[in-house]
Amino acid sequence: MNDDLAAPGSSQGNTVYRQLLDEVREGRLNPGDRLRETDLAERLGVSRTPVREAIRLLETDGIVTHVPRLGATIRTLDYAEVMELYEMRAVLEGTAARLAARAASEIEIDELFDMNRELERLGNDPEAFVLNRQFHAALLDAAKNRFLSWSISSLQKSLMILGPTTLTEPDRAEKAVEEHYGILEALRARDGKLAEAAMRAHIEMAQRVRVRSLRARTTYDGDLL
Repeated sequence: MNDDLAAPGSSQGNTVYRQLLDEVREGRLNPGDRLRETDLAERLGVSRTPVREAIRLLETDGIVTHVPRLGATIRTLDYAEVMELYEMRAVLEGTAARLAARAASEIEIDELFDMNRELERLGNDPEAFVLNRQFHAALLDAAKNRFLSWSISSLQKSLMILGPTTLTEPDRAEKAVEEHYGILEALRARDGKLAEAAMRAHIEMAQRVRVRSLRARTTYDGDLL
């Protein structure tokens, strides 16, 4: 789930693109927010050209859309899109866990255990949110399938529109660590079927937390999450 894959365009355009991706992921840019080239260029200390390039890349990712009379805007996902994204995430990451049970080295599995123990220590400290992404990326690397990696990277960019990780929700970080241990024990046992089932259950729990959180927002109108 490497969202830092090289993107076409100038070096400065790619830098702005990654900055804006981070702002979407962290919830500083939210669905419906306008991306005004002049304002972004001034705030980021660059010319309008790399901003324009970055917006085009975000549009290619499906993160930005053009709204009449408003211009470039962060997309708003409807209920069906949110559900479909999580369904695909469960399929793809479940497959990654199954492949990792076969292909991961003992060193990779040990490293995943170490990362999860560190997640357990951090709780829901903001540092844990970064480490959690690294954990999932390391598990994907252990699956050793580049085409699966590309697919998950693309999916993760769409999921960024939803904002910060579900680990910010009460008790979710602790439960996620427990779910990770279930996945890791299956990897250590080289049980691909169990690893896939455990990962699917993990993603489905995150989906439930996300849906509850989004329904609680005051902007929920029955059609959008």
